[in-house]
Amino acid sequence: MNDNTNSPLWKLDEAVEIYCKDIGMTYRAEGGRDVKAIVGINLKIKKGEFVSLLGPSGCGKTTLLRIIGDLLMPTEGSVYIDGGLPQNARLKKKYGMVFQSAVLYEWRTVWKNVRLPLEILKVPRAEVPDRINRVLELVELTKFKNHYPHELSGGMQQRVSIARAFAIDPEILLMDEPFSALDEFTREKLHEDLLRIWRQTNKTVVFVTHNIAESVFLSDKVFVLSPHPGRLSAEIEIDLPRPRLSQMRNSPRFNELVVKIRNSFEGI
Repeated sequence: MNDNTNSPLWKLDEAVEIYCKDIGMTYRAEGGRDVKAIVGINLKIKKGEFVSLLGPSGCGKTTLLRIIGDLLMPTEGSVYIDGGLPQNARLKKKYGMVFQSAVLYEWRTVWKNVRLPLEILKVPRAEVPDRINRVLELVELTKFKNHYPHELSGGMQQRVSIARAFAIDPEILLMDEPFSALDEFTREKLHEDLLRIWRQTNKTVVFVTHNIAESVFLSDKVFVLSPHPGRLSAEIEIDLPRPRLSQMRNSPRFNELVVKIRNSFEGI
């Protein structure tokens, strides 16, 4: 890849924010054997889109997410963020990341956990309270700012994690199966909360999941990955109207889309 981070390297369409071109990732396993995680991934994600990377365990979803976020370097192909390198996007603090577990410090209150990335980035102290108040209000945790993680439910802990990611005001939010460990009721509530936050902030969201219904409810588009090694086997537009409420899960079109995605796995 060209290492000029000061000018665009590629631009097909001003609306496209993330472009993965022929992405492949090969790991060196024990004994010197090469293992291909993903092969030949090509996809485009527009500014402000909510997209899901969907597939079974071991298909390379998280690997692809980490490549997009400049946490891994692909062994093949290139990634462009707004026409430039992922490294440049990372250095400009364009990414926010939410992991499977909330990864909160038990000895820090909600307020201080959200403050952590601002401390690391040396954000001017005068700006910090307003930023924290804003994101805590966004995730509806203002009343819990002085609580510690052990005093919160699993769903509330994940909302703290989302607030922490938003505190740096990223352009792109990368989410790696953030609700997979939660019960069904909590997960469905957080789906609606996440979509509300997304509408208010207009961020680009790349969401990793192995849950078909979850991907349909949340997304504008679903990228289906096949296993061993991961390949892009389908790209499915989700044409459900927004805003989306829980009762939409019972609609005929919702179920049609679930079946369509499930059928895309046939023959993989």
